[in-house]
Amino acid sequence: MAKEKPVPDLKIVKPDGFSLDKFRSKHAAAIAGVETLQTALPHHRISDAGDFVRLHPDGDYWSDELCFVSVPIKGVKGDALHLIEEELAMRHLPSNRIQRFKLALATKPFDVFFLCHIPTRNLDNPWNETNLQACEQAKALWCMATSRKAEGVEAYKIDFARDEDAFPVPGWPAQSLGELIRVTFTGRMIVDENSPGLLRLIGAKQSAS
Repeated sequence: MAKEKPVPDLKIVKPDGFSLDKFRSKHAAAIAGVETLQTALPHHRISDAGDFVRLHPDGDYWSDELCFVSVPIKGVKGDALHLIEEELAMRHLPSNRIQRFKLALATKPFDVFFLCHIPTRNLDNPWNETNLQACEQAKALWCMATSRKAEGVEAYKIDFARDEDAFPVPGWPAQSLGELIRVTFTGRMIVDENSPGLLRLIGAKQSAS
């Protein structure tokens, strides 16, 4: 009987230094029904949207009147709007530097969210009056506010989408308005006399960090 030949051991040679870790997927799969949290949002007047706009119909997504100041920031084009505690603003700044208005959650078509500036003062001014009218109408309808200045009229023209269902119903985020404002104004809140924004406005020397 022929003697069987021994089967040689098969060894798998691994490349030196090779690791699958560099190819490992590090991002969890998207889970249906789990909402993406909103990050900092743009904020501006309804007329600055340049498009049809809806405002959240729930009063919880319309703030009380808030206080703001514009702070020049080195390397940034234009001033940066900061939230400021009213007492600090009135103690250190002239009244014409303090801005007061509400913020409301708003969106352009297809869930392009922003925080809309809602006028609260001088509502007999036609600009503010028509701005507020547009914001109120946008709770239920897609509205666009455009300046009539070129016509010699000091007011906004309010237009509505021709078809009520021209755009999908907004998929409003579940985050609270307070959280959305906090995220949007992180680093731009003046809460004490050592806040860099306030020091810049009053021309005070800032200590080296």
